[in-house]
Amino acid sequence: MAGVFDHPWLSGLFADDEVAALWSADAQLAHMIAFEAAWSRHGHLAALWTKEEGVTAAQAIEGADLSPDALRDGTARDGVCVPALVRLLTERTGSIALHTGATSQDVIDTATVLSLIRSLDLIDQRLERLTLALEALEARFGAMSLMGRTRMQAALPITVADRIQTWLLPLFAHRERVAQLRPRVACVQIGGAAGDRAALGAGASAFCAAMAQDLGLNPTEKSWHAMRDGLAEAASVLSLITGTLGKMGQDMCLMAQQGIDDITLAGGGASSAMPHKQNPVHAELLVTLARFNAVQVSGMHHAVVHEQERSGAAWSLEWMLLPQMAQATGRSLTAALALVDAVEHIGAPRGGA
Repeated sequence: MAGVFDHPWLSGLFADDEVAALWSADAQLAHMIAFEAAWSRHGHLAALWTKEEGVTAAQAIEGADLSPDALRDGTARDGVCVPALVRLLTERTGSIALHTGATSQDVIDTATVLSLIRSLDLIDQRLERLTLALEALEARFGAMSLMGRTRMQAALPITVADRIQTWLLPLFAHRERVAQLRPRVACVQIGGAAGDRAALGAGASAFCAAMAQDLGLNPTEKSWHAMRDGLAEAASVLSLITGTLGKMGQDMCLMAQQGIDDITLAGGGASSAMPHKQNPVHAELLVTLARFNAVQVSGMHHAVVHEQERSGAAWSLEWMLLPQMAQATGRSLTAALALVDAVEHIGAPRGGA
């Protein structure tokens, strides 16, 4: 059975095509090729080859026509795709001004970061849209009355605005978190064989700065091969975002129950057995995705434990988890926007039943 994000029909509920495209095999391959081209183009700064050799190689690398499928067998054999990628690029370009001084982790981590920051940019845009949508919802219904509920029992009357604020206010904090996180993770990975950039010599810093600028990333004083807190922080932020949206979804599910009827939603999901039902599908989906990310984030925290200068086990665990978390977060935001748009009414007039 395929995973829910790319399953033939379950993807209709779970998939986020925009985020999926950012983490696709084609996108990752394009990022790796961009890394290798930049490495060739700036290698003269570390005396790896002449500037002319590097420019020629970079142009050839950028023009190489490679298929992601061509990396499958090599990945099965080597545990990473980069040795196969370098062999193919060498064959296609005929150049020796290629990859010297780099390691597989430099290529793959940089490609991961490029997908991650594009995902964060898209997530931030959606957070802004959801903020505006909730503010509009509060403007429409905020003065209406609701029964406040504590521990799922009737407590004291509140306003709809009181309930919406618990969905809305964390979004501002999440946007701050994304903004603070972005420069910490938008870093080029350059370490070489043992993470110390020894093969780059005295030109290592200038080379790293040029590579970072070329790829739209930040340089670092040292490689982060075995320092994975940035990626774990990204996973934590993703889980916090889906957690807030899951809280909103849970609230709306409870508010929509027959007999409580605090909210009216348009276009609910149909039942095969009970035609009169309209199930709060998007609200339920928010709860599911929040719980999914809450489970995955623990794996990303396990992956912080990279032994010594490089890990194989912890590193590959990240590949399994982070793209799925990004897609879950993206889908959670589109579902939340659809859910808010479906609200027809919340609450009762102040002083009403």
